[in-house]
Amino acid sequence: MATSVKMMMEAANAAVQRITPSQARSLIAERGAVVVDVRDAPEVETTGKIAGSINVSRGMLEFRADPDSQYYDESFDKSRPIILYCASGGRSALGAKALLDMGYTNVFNLGAFKAWVEDGLPVESAK
Repeated sequence: MATSVKMMMEAANAAVQRITPSQARSLIAERGAVVVDVRDAPEVETTGKIAGSINVSRGMLEFRADPDSQYYDESFDKSRPIILYCASGGRSALGAKALLDMGYTNVFNLGAFKAWVEDGLPVESAK
């Protein structure tokens, strides 16, 4: 059966818990959450990123998260919470759903980077 982006977004948003910047801060401080920026590199270079986060573009996420992939990134640890964010929350929702499908169980969608910035939380330069 054919699907659309709208249908994929609905499924992702139904499966993945959306969290606030405050909740993300708690997960980072209390449970050592990994924060993943799924925006493309030019976006991150322009705006910076959440302090301490890693940048893995949405197109490489599954490759970085799969231990059997030659592109695996050891930051992806199934025992730690993983928080994804992007520019508006769409790519992070789809990415978080993909991680759930891959067997990750503690996956959260922070949504938009802008919400983090507006709350005055730490940001670092991508360079």
